[in-house]
Amino acid sequence: MTGHHTLRETELAIERQLSGAPVRHDAMMAVSNIYRAAAAIRQHFEASVLRGADLTWTAFVVLWVVWIWEEMETRHVAEEAGISKGTLTGVARTLEGRGLLERASHATDGRRVLLRLTDKGHELMRELFPAFNAEEAFVVERLSRSQNQALTESLRTVIEHLEEGGEERRAALRAESPPPPRRSGRRPRG
Repeated sequence: MTGHHTLRETELAIERQLSGAPVRHDAMMAVSNIYRAAAAIRQHFEASVLRGADLTWTAFVVLWVVWIWEEMETRHVAEEAGISKGTLTGVARTLEGRGLLERASHATDGRRVLLRLTDKGHELMRELFPAFNAEEAFVVERLSRSQNQALTESLRTVIEHLEEGGEERRAALRAESPPPPRRSGRRPRG
């Protein structure tokens, strides 16, 4: 159970609340289950394999991205990890303080910062990843190899669709509904 209610209880409540509504129930359930699965997986990893390493999911993803790409500009690390640059700043400081990550100036532009793992960070990832992968296998152990491949392909299709057409769709939706004015906390001028 990933929340207060089981998946089935949630699905029944949704059916009750939205019966007869003109919505794509199949799309809603697919996206809802992607979200719930991601949350359940994240919680499982943080309470198991990452707990022993004293890492949050986000910290692990940052380490993973930098480990895989070896050295990367902060803005690209944030994009790859799916977090804001502000969140990355805090996570990177924590990882740097633990001696796992280091910052370096960009060779041609001093305003840009690169991240790379320290020797200690490399050692942690080499030790941690086999245990992490064992939990990945646990998460999907009820699926056959062919089901895992089908799931992978289905999710890849969703991701590629968003990569190819998502920005255009978001721009069109923003144009139809401009954001409300920012609230500065000040009273409007008379």
